[in-house]
Order: sequence, then structure tokens, then C-alpha cells
Amino acid sequence: MPNPRIKNEEQYEALRDKGYSKEKAARIANTPDAGKKGGKAKPYEDWTKDELYAQAKNVGIEGRSKMKKKELIHALRNN
Repeated sequence: MPNPRIKNEEQYEALRDKGYSKEKAARIANTPDAGKKGGKAKPYEDWTKDELYAQAKNVGIEGRSKMKKKELIHALRNN
């Protein structure tokens, strides 16, 4: 049964099949441009700490205000 809160249901189901949690799959499937190929973003190591913090806030990472740059990168990659 389709969930009206999921913007890209096909991508959501594919992510769930790969073992992603419901929350993470929904977050990815609901991003603008969900399902489009990326590859244009610079690696996190090239981001400023402020940019990393903003991205961590955007995806809902807890405890981000106390994190150092390396910790933010780790949290973003492993969230």
C-alpha cells in the first residue's frame, strides 16, 4: 500500500530491500531529486565545518553541535 508521505515509493522500496531502516529509506526517497544520479558534490573532507553541520542538521543527526569536523563526516557517512 503506497504511503503518501513517501515521494519516491519505488526508491523507498528498493532501499528497504537493501536493508535500510524505514526512517533512512524515507529520508533518502523524500529528498529533492530523489532517484537521480549524483556525483557532483565534493567529498565531505572538502566541506567546511559549517557546511557539514548544516547537512547534519538537515538529516537529523543528534549531538551534532558537540562534534568535531571528523566526527560530523563520520556521522554523515554512517547515519
